[in-house]
Amino acid sequence: MTRLHFFLHDTVNGENPSAVVIARPNITQPSSFGFGTLFAINDPLTVWPAPTSTLIGNAQGLYVSSSRDPAVFTTVMFADFAFTSGRFNGSSFSLISRSSSSNAIREFAIVGGRGAFRMAQGFALTQINFANMTTGDVILECNVTLYHY
Repeated sequence: MTRLHFFLHDTVNGENPSAVVIARPNITQPSSFGFGTLFAINDPLTVWPAPTSTLIGNAQGLYVSSSRDPAVFTTVMFADFAFTSGRFNGSSFSLISRSSSSNAIREFAIVGGRGAFRMAQGFALTQINFANMTTGDVILECNVTLYHY
C-alpha cells in the first residue's frame, strides 16, 4: 500500500492555462458551469500549494461538466497522474470518477496504474485548497491511497 499527498493546480485562465475547453454543447442552457463542456488537462502536481512549489508530476486527461443544476459544479474526470521525480518517477495511476462541488471532500476511484503502481486500485480524497470563482482556477489538495503490486 502507498499513500501520497500532493497538490493539483487546475488553471483555466492566463497565458499558460493547464486546462482548456476543447468542446462545448450546441444548446442553450441555464447552467453557469457549462453543462456538457469538455476540458483537456495537463495540470501540474506539486509538493505544496504554492504554484512555485517543487513539481513532482502532471495529471493529464479530460473532465466534462456533467450537471444541469446551475448551483452545483459537477464533473466526471478521466486522468493519468504521472510522476516525473522522486521515488515514483516514471510511474502513474489512473483515475475515473464523478465529483460534485456540493461535497467538501470528494472521492475518486483509482482504476489502474503503471510502473510502481502497476495494477493499482484505491481512492483519492480531494478538497479545495484555493479557488478563484472569477477565473475558475483551483488548487486541490490530494490524499491518495493505492493498493498495488
